[in-house]
Amino acid sequence: MRNGLKFLLQFTRVWIPDPEDVWKPAEITKDYKEGDPILHLKLEDESPLEYPVGPKDNPLPFLRNPDILVGENDLTALSYLHEPAVLHNLRVRFLESNHIYTYCGIVLVAINPYEQLQIYGEEVINAYSGQNMGDMDPHIFAVAEEAYKQMARDERNQSIIVSGESGAGKTVSAKYAMRFFATVGGSANDTNVEEKVLASSPIMEAIGNAKTTRNDNSSRFGKYIQIGFNRHYHIIGANMRTYLLEKSRVVFQAEDERNYHIFYQLCASASLPEFKDLALSNADDFTYTSLGENIFIEGVNDAEDFEKTREAFTLLSVKDSNQSSIFKIIASILHLGNVEICAERDGESCHISRDDPHLKHFCRLLGVELQQMEHWLCHRKLATASETYVKNMSSKQAANARDALAKHIYARLFDWIVEHVNMALQTSFKQHSFIGVLDIYGFETFEINSFEQFCINYANEKLQQQFNSHVFKLEQEEYMKEQIPWTLIDFYDNQPCIDLIEARLGILDLLDEECKVPKGTDQNWAQKLYGQHSSSAHFQKPRMSNTSFIIIHFADKVEYQCEGFLEKNRDTVYEEQINILKASKFQLVADLFQEKQDGSSSSSSTSTKSARVNVRAAKPTVKVPNKDHRKTVGHQFRSSLHLLMETLNATTPHYVRCIKPNDDKEAFSFDSRRAVQQLRACGVLETIRISAAGYPSRWTYPDFFNRYRVLMKKSDMTIADKKLVCKNLLETLIKDPDKFQFGKTKIFFRAGQVAYLEKLRADKFRSACIKIQKTVRGWLQRVRYRKIRTATVTLQRYVRGYLARRYVEHLRLTHAAIICQKQYRMVRDRRAYLRVRQAVIIIQAYTKGMFTRRIYWEFLLHHKAMIIQKTVRGWLERKKFRRARNAAIIIQCAYRRMCAKRQLKQLKIEARSAEHLKKLNTGMENKIVQLQRKMDDQSKEYKAQNEQLSVANTSLSTELTKTQKELEQLRSRQGDGSQITSLQEELEKLREELQEAYAQRKRLEEEHSSEKQGLKQVSRGKKGHLFNNPVFQNYINRESSASQREVSLQTELDAERQRYQNLLKEFSRLEQRYDNLQEEVFHPGHRRNPSNQSSLESDSNYPSVSTSEVGDTEDSIQLVEEMGVEKAAMDISLFMKLQKRVRELEQERKRLQISLDKMEELAKHKAGLGRDQDYSMIIYMSDRTNRNKSQELESENKKLKNDLNELRKMIADRASQNSSSNELQDSYNILLSQLKAANEELEARKEEVLILRAQIVSNAQQIEKTEHIVSSFHYTCPLNSPIDKEEAIKAYHGLCDKAQDWGYLNEDGELGLAYQGLKQVARLLEAQLQSQSRQHKDELEALHTQIELLKDDIEKKQEMLNYTMSLSPEAQVEYSVQQEITRLTNDNLDLKELVEKLEKNERKLKKQLRIYMKKVQELELNQAVATQPSRAKPELSRQVTVQRKEKDFEGMLEYYKEDEALLVKSLITDMKPSAVSATVPCLPAYILFMCIRHADYIDADQKVEALLTTTINAIKKVLKKNNDDFEMTSFWLANTSRLLHCLKQYSGDEVFMTQNTAKQNEHCLKNFDLAEYRQVLSDLSIQIYQQLIKVAEGIMQPMIVSAMLESESIPSLAGVKPMGYRNRSSSMDNDGSGPSSYTLQALIRQLGQFHSIMGEHGLDPEIVGQVFRQLFHCINAITLNHLLLCKDVCSWSTGMQLRYNISQMEEWLRGNNLYQSKAAATLEPIIQAAQLLQIKKKTSQDAEAICSLCTALTTHQIVKILNLYTPLNEFEERVTVSFIRNIQNRLQERNDPQQLLVDTKHVFPVLFPYTPSALSLETIHIPASLGLDFLVRV
Repeated sequence: MRNGLKFLLQFTRVWIPDPEDVWKPAEITKDYKEGDPILHLKLEDESPLEYPVGPKDNPLPFLRNPDILVGENDLTALSYLHEPAVLHNLRVRFLESNHIYTYCGIVLVAINPYEQLQIYGEEVINAYSGQNMGDMDPHIFAVAEEAYKQMARDERNQSIIVSGESGAGKTVSAKYAMRFFATVGGSANDTNVEEKVLASSPIMEAIGNAKTTRNDNSSRFGKYIQIGFNRHYHIIGANMRTYLLEKSRVVFQAEDERNYHIFYQLCASASLPEFKDLALSNADDFTYTSLGENIFIEGVNDAEDFEKTREAFTLLSVKDSNQSSIFKIIASILHLGNVEICAERDGESCHISRDDPHLKHFCRLLGVELQQMEHWLCHRKLATASETYVKNMSSKQAANARDALAKHIYARLFDWIVEHVNMALQTSFKQHSFIGVLDIYGFETFEINSFEQFCINYANEKLQQQFNSHVFKLEQEEYMKEQIPWTLIDFYDNQPCIDLIEARLGILDLLDEECKVPKGTDQNWAQKLYGQHSSSAHFQKPRMSNTSFIIIHFADKVEYQCEGFLEKNRDTVYEEQINILKASKFQLVADLFQEKQDGSSSSSSTSTKSARVNVRAAKPTVKVPNKDHRKTVGHQFRSSLHLLMETLNATTPHYVRCIKPNDDKEAFSFDSRRAVQQLRACGVLETIRISAAGYPSRWTYPDFFNRYRVLMKKSDMTIADKKLVCKNLLETLIKDPDKFQFGKTKIFFRAGQVAYLEKLRADKFRSACIKIQKTVRGWLQRVRYRKIRTATVTLQRYVRGYLARRYVEHLRLTHAAIICQKQYRMVRDRRAYLRVRQAVIIIQAYTKGMFTRRIYWEFLLHHKAMIIQKTVRGWLERKKFRRARNAAIIIQCAYRRMCAKRQLKQLKIEARSAEHLKKLNTGMENKIVQLQRKMDDQSKEYKAQNEQLSVANTSLSTELTKTQKELEQLRSRQGDGSQITSLQEELEKLREELQEAYAQRKRLEEEHSSEKQGLKQVSRGKKGHLFNNPVFQNYINRESSASQREVSLQTELDAERQRYQNLLKEFSRLEQRYDNLQEEVFHPGHRRNPSNQSSLESDSNYPSVSTSEVGDTEDSIQLVEEMGVEKAAMDISLFMKLQKRVRELEQERKRLQISLDKMEELAKHKAGLGRDQDYSMIIYMSDRTNRNKSQELESENKKLKNDLNELRKMIADRASQNSSSNELQDSYNILLSQLKAANEELEARKEEVLILRAQIVSNAQQIEKTEHIVSSFHYTCPLNSPIDKEEAIKAYHGLCDKAQDWGYLNEDGELGLAYQGLKQVARLLEAQLQSQSRQHKDELEALHTQIELLKDDIEKKQEMLNYTMSLSPEAQVEYSVQQEITRLTNDNLDLKELVEKLEKNERKLKKQLRIYMKKVQELELNQAVATQPSRAKPELSRQVTVQRKEKDFEGMLEYYKEDEALLVKSLITDMKPSAVSATVPCLPAYILFMCIRHADYIDADQKVEALLTTTINAIKKVLKKNNDDFEMTSFWLANTSRLLHCLKQYSGDEVFMTQNTAKQNEHCLKNFDLAEYRQVLSDLSIQIYQQLIKVAEGIMQPMIVSAMLESESIPSLAGVKPMGYRNRSSSMDNDGSGPSSYTLQALIRQLGQFHSIMGEHGLDPEIVGQVFRQLFHCINAITLNHLLLCKDVCSWSTGMQLRYNISQMEEWLRGNNLYQSKAAATLEPIIQAAQLLQIKKKTSQDAEAICSLCTALTTHQIVKILNLYTPLNEFEERVTVSFIRNIQNRLQERNDPQQLLVDTKHVFPVLFPYTPSALSLETIHIPASLGLDFLVRV
């Protein structure tokens, strides 16, 4: 239908026919008027053209669509719907944008690119899954998703009909559709049905596909695959039906074609060991595989494909034995083709050589008799009414029979394989619905068309009829739904053509009838056709042939050659050959040729139990009584076709039309003539025609209002009813009411009306632009004029000024030249004068200098001669003097030597006299006497100490005797007990060891005393030989050895004493054990338990008698006697006094011990100064003796205190028992007497301590004296060790006290020694002064350091002030505010710390106050009890209860094993996050860990293991039950990670304890290492994290595209384009109520909800950051994928909208402190995509900018976006192909992945950083609402 004349105006663009390109664009250069014979046009190359129009010439040309509509996803969105518009749109999309898919109403047009595209990956499937069909770019996945969605929504079976001619890509499209179903509708169980469905493809391609001249992988059969689904729409099985296998290809292939792939795959793998017995070789060696003369396909590896085929067989459960049989049958067919048939001479018969190897292989592989097969390949059996006889066949007949047998074998094998594939795909589950995929041949026409082409075109006629009726039905439903009045659309009905073929006496009937005639021929059949159908409009007879006929199909006329029709229809195979195969010894071969029963189904008919249509077998074969009633191929094909049409009519069809762009298989090459031919044949143009006949363009009211509101008046814009506004506008713009109709939700337009409205809109914009341009240009010209005028005036002013300045400059230069001349002449003359004057002066100077130098040289020579004379005379005189002096010295030396010899001789005589020696030893005798006196004093002191030691031993033996008596008493009471006997034996052993220790001690003391006596004798007997006698040296050596021996003996003595003390401790322990046994003997039936213990043994907050180390006094004992046992036990004040006394004694002991240590150190120091002197040795030995005594006394004191404590404990025990017993009273009296004795012993020990203290003081004085004596021998020794001030003063006073001894010292001339001692004291004082000066210096340095710090602070503040002053005022204010905020924050933190300390102090004081108040109450209560004795005992047990509540909680929870299930149920199974929302975050984790701690504390390994295992399993069950609950998943992720952190924090590993407090370190696990469970919990945390991401992504996924790309965050920014059929499909689905749309704010609110939930649950901030990083990656991936797959959103306005939305998302990240979590970095690709949509795309500079900008996008993504870029109005320009090629060339160096879409399933590796808790376990409170009363706090 051509367009009206009103559009044929100048500049209108049209389409005119062209023989090469089919249609060619042109532009009208002159308005056309009705009746004009010529239409003036201009072609694209600017050449003019006069195009004749009229009734006899060409009709009016078609109009072109606006550029904004070119490249549309849906052809029905074009305003002008006709063939050139469709062809041009497909060409632009295919060549410029590389889009192979385009919608045409309900049809998906798929153009074969002959190149592998990266648009079929799993990420693309995920992108299309769940999307509406018109929301994204056309794709086979969109059609599959639409079928899947309609099946689930309407509960109706679906079909996808894929058609097209060979090489158009039908098989690939069907394969991708099945892959989509297998991915989206995966099997509900582990049967992997979807994998089996996909695995059937390699098998069917191998046995049913072959290379043709048009396609390297052409399907030579039709198939219909039904994929079954259950009620949950998961794949449960599949079924395949096949149609019309091209059997003739087995025995014949045209040039450059191949046989079926399986033959070549088997030959390529013939070298494998398992195929050796097949006797195969290269495919060139076999007739059936070499007829095409090209056995290879470029880019195909037959051996690899064969491995895939075998793997598919295995996956489909085909046994290895069956696979081997299949391959044997295929190999036998190849060998059968090579069987050579030799003709006889007569030409009527033939034979086969008996040695033919191929026949032998054929018979061996099939398991048949060789002779029989050889006979029946050359003979046939003829049966008549009366007899049967065998007839010879000619070689040609035999060859035909052989080929027929080969075809029949292959066909039967094909059916068997299909049947077993269906068996593998069958399921036992009930099928609820199915989706069928029909991959069938398209319309075919060749130079020679035979029976196969006739059947194929017959099937396409049936499918076209169904397609036309379905399209018409959809159009009718759309009009009725929108309540549009419609008239019947006239569309092409091909029912007459179908009747010609299949009606009674049609072509097929006549063919079957001719086949029944015994001697029927193709020529007879043709004559019958001519006679029967010559009058039909769809049948023609060729003029030049009598053996062919023409059928006018819907697509084209096709001439069929009758030759071979009858033979192919009969499909004759000799029965004798089949009988031989039936008798095969191989079961599979025999089964292939067995006739099936009536009820059996063929290879392609498996049950579809629950389908709505009762699908019967595609090729039903009933048992035939004889060969005359066997069904022909045509009859079988017609039956299966009728069954197929019934199935399709019972389903909702979806159409995919595959187009072959060229015959050369070139990538992205478009042949318009071939494309138009296929478009006509596949029904696409018929769809366009039907759509154009009605109202093809449809707009919703809001979209129409937004698009064309520029055409409205201002008054119309105020009307709220948009529907009324649109009606008023259309009635104004379009006068013909038939051109549009108003529906309920849409406006319907006739073809061309949208283009007219677009023209009006463009004119409106153009006029507005012109007006704007006029105004702007006028303003620009005015501005330009003012600039020029101002510039002219300025130039004139500057030029005039320049000329004036140049004249003045000339005058100035002239005046200056005159002055310069004058000055130059003056200078020239003056320089000449000065030059002459200078020359004269120089001559005079040189002359005077010459005369002066001569005089100087004369004086110099005279002076040098005088110096030489003076030097020579002096040297002669000195030489003479030295000679005389040397002679005098020699004489003096000789004389003095003689005098010295005389004096030496005299001295030797005097030295031999005794008087001299006596004088020397006088002072030494006095010193020895003095030392002897001191030794006597030391001996007396030693005796006194021995007496004290004997007293202590006596007291100890007394105590031991008392203990023995008590033991004897107990023996008499108890009798002979085995336990007491063992204790007695042990006690006897201890006594023996104690006696041995005493003996050893005495022996050592005796040795010590004897050694001491020996030293005294040595000191008395060696007075006269101290220095010169060698005996003195021996004495010294012996003294040193004795000192060493003394040291070793002293060490042994210390060890023995330590052993003795240990024995004493063991003795006291045994005594205590004895007392306990005694109590058991006295009270055999009584046992103590926690309920009847007294308060003295409880864990109270104040010290008790049983737990304190207290002393004793006489007063305390008397009080005990006066008050009685019970009152004394209850009197707290008495025990407090005892405690105070013990503390005083303990402090006194410590002070004495410190004094003793100081004296020991001083003695060691003094002994080190004179180790070689015997005096120091004596002092050291005496000091050691005193120290040993003090140690013994101290150990005795400790023993007495222990005894006293044990006695006190016995008193307390007796006080808690019944006081009425007489035996108890007696025991108490005994104990009281023992206590008195111990007190007396304690007083004695006190006196000994005082005596020891006095001895230590006297020893110190003696040591000072000895120090001065020793210093007389070593006065030169330096003072090495520092001495404090007090010691220095003591030394000074000691010297002053010895002033009376100076005279004695003077007798020996040793007053200087005393002076040296004073000097040492002075040195000590000087050292003290130096230490004070050092201290002062340190303080001074500290002050200097403080001053430096203050200086640094001042400098920082000065720098801060300078920086602040350099800023702008606004920045100063901001900076000062920031500084103030920082200061206030620090102050606030300090104050917080102070408040926390004060609060802690307050809590501590309150606690103490409560304790004191309770003590006061208890004392008052005790006083009340004293007045009421009968009520004392109940009050005591009440006190115990009150005190036990105050003990510290150790952070453990105890539970019984039987309560474990209840614990897990309460904490995990029935736990709701809201139940613990107001408590500590992760409370269940803390409770579980405290339970684990208690189990570890009691060393219950089974309890720990059971609790952890049960906990982990329970968490998994809860998460599985709530697998779509984000809150529950987040809650358990937080608790699981916290439990993991607790196991690490309290594991005891140093790595995890660095941030623990001291209290937390005390809570570490003691017995178990739970590292393995930590790993299990870590894995569980990762699983929960992944589930959390999955749940969050599932919630966000429906919101992302709508919020990021479709919602108008910036109002009125997005434009609206015309919509096609797919965009209007929503009206058919849900009455105009489209899917719910989400705004950006809704998405941000959802993210905020996620963030708040995770924050409330206490999830670690690091994990929260990783969660949002993953979610933002999902947002980026889904948004970018939708952008890459949706052409309509790739525009400048979308880029602006997208950038605004991303900025809002980034602002949200900053507001929630998540910007550093790398979440914003994941948005970088979509940010660059938005920038790419907005950047200029014209010049090479723009290309360079794009390459440098889009670093996060791959090359494929950049090119895809540029190809998809769509202008929303005519003022924008498309991206040119050359610009895109430029971008590709620049990005070639990148090594980007080939993947187009972003992987939405990508998961970043999650890291759970260790985050210890600052919360102390003992402070955790368990709410009562949790029902955990069975847990006990420990």
